Formats: sequence, structure tokens, C-alpha cells
Amino acid sequence: MGDRPDDLRALLDSVAGQDGDRVEVVVVGNGSPVTGADDLPPGVRTVELPENLGIPGGRNAGIEAFGPAGSEVDALLFLDDDGLLPGTDTAELVREAFAADPELGILSFRIADPETGATQRRHVPRLRAADPMRSSRVTTFLGGASAVRTKVIGEVGPLPGEFFYAHEETDLAWRALDAGWMIDYRSDMVLHHPTTAPSRHAVYHRMVARNRVWLARRNLPAPLVPVYLAVWVLLTLARRPSGAALKAWAGGFTEGWRTPCGPRRPMKWRTVWRLTRLGRPPVI
Repeated sequence: MGDRPDDLRALLDSVAGQDGDRVEVVVVGNGSPVTGADDLPPGVRTVELPENLGIPGGRNAGIEAFGPAGSEVDALLFLDDDGLLPGTDTAELVREAFAADPELGILSFRIADPETGATQRRHVPRLRAADPMRSSRVTTFLGGASAVRTKVIGEVGPLPGEFFYAHEETDLAWRALDAGWMIDYRSDMVLHHPTTAPSRHAVYHRMVARNRVWLARRNLPAPLVPVYLAVWVLLTLARRPSGAALKAWAGGFTEGWRTPCGPRRPMKWRTVWRLTRLGRPPVI
């Protein structure tokens, strides 16, 4: 968004300092100029979008900067511009992980606060999230601290641009799992990022609700759609949101049913079983 030039430069310096082969970089200005573009490290590509396309739309533009579906490279790192790679071996760990496991399609990094070292529970992409230091197979990933094999994008398509914000990673993850790919959460691949609350975004409650409905409508077998959404309605109410938040959430939930959600490609029942065996059946 062009409002964190110092953080962006620190992130780019941490990427440039990675061991092994040079990491090719593109910076996407999502509806804004790339602030300080003339001061970026040599070789960094830039894309300036005329309007804010949201998180998935911006990332998709970055993918295409490396050719159709990112075909010029083997894997794509997605890193938030206020993040930082504290170690110099992260890129090498990514290369080694993908080389060792041909079924591995996506890697989710551990996000840690740079001051405390703590990892928020919501940043561990599994139900049993008490121990963020435990690596495991998972069923979704963290979009701003991840690596995706470009073959995955070429096979199942990019992030759902229409989502704009929230749940776009799970949409891609479910499609990847349905195509036979696996996803790993790796605690040894770390991105430093300040502790924040997702509700800081003004559109949070509406987008979360709308995109939850879209996610189900696009990806789940018909019998599971009402079950999945009923569970999330109950969980939302159990968290006792404020009146304003609940109103925004209800508006988004209704919008999710009334508006187009993009192509419907329900996952196979064997994928439902696969998700269940991985610890997160697609009803929660």
C-alpha cells in the first residue's frame, strides 16, 4: 500500500541476505505507487496496480510478474511488507523441503513477534495450536508468510481475487489438497511480524462472513455446506461480538448468499476424508 517504506526495505534486505541462489523479487504497489522505488535493491521488479485489488488480487499480480502462473520460477514466497526474515537459511529450507517431497505444494511459516518471540494462536494453521513449535501437515496456510510451488498455481489456479480479504488462502489450500498436493506448517521457517489483531481492518467482520459463505459454496460438497456454515454461526455467536461487529458480520453472511462466489468446484469426498485425517474436517 506504499505506507511502510522503511519496513519494506528491511524486508527486502532480509530476502537479499538469504543463503544460496539469489531470490528474485517483485514488489506490488496495490493501488499505490511503489514508494521509494528508486531506492529498492538492484534487480527488484515492481508492479503498480491502478486500484487496490485486495490481498489475493495483489498477490496474483505478483505471481504473473514471473510469467503465466509464475512459470519462470519453481516456487513463490509471499511475504507481508511489514515482515522480516530473521534467519538467512529460510530460502534454502524452502528449496530443500520442496526437493525432498514431490507431493508438497505449500509451506506455511511460523510468524513470531520480533520483540517477544511469541506466535499468536491464530497464526498456527491447525485446530491443535497450543504448541507453535511443532511442525505438521495442515489443511490451510498463512498467506503473508508462505511458499507455494508454482506447479500448484498452474494446476488449480491462483488465489480467488474476488475475496479481496479473508479466507483466500483456505480456498487455494482446499483446491490444492483436492488435486493431491500436501501442505506443511514449518516452525523452523520464521517470519518476524508485529503482533496485531485482524479486526484492525474496517472490513474485517463483513469480509470474514461473506467469504466464509463463498468458501463453502465454491468448494464443499452440497451436504456439507449448511453444516459448515451452521458451525461457524454458532462459533461466532459464542465469541460474543459487539453489536456493531455482529451487524457487520450478519450483513456479510447475507451478502455471501446473495452475490456470485465464482466457479463452484466441490471437492471430492476422498478429499473430505483426507482433511479429516489431517485433523480438520471441512465442517469447522
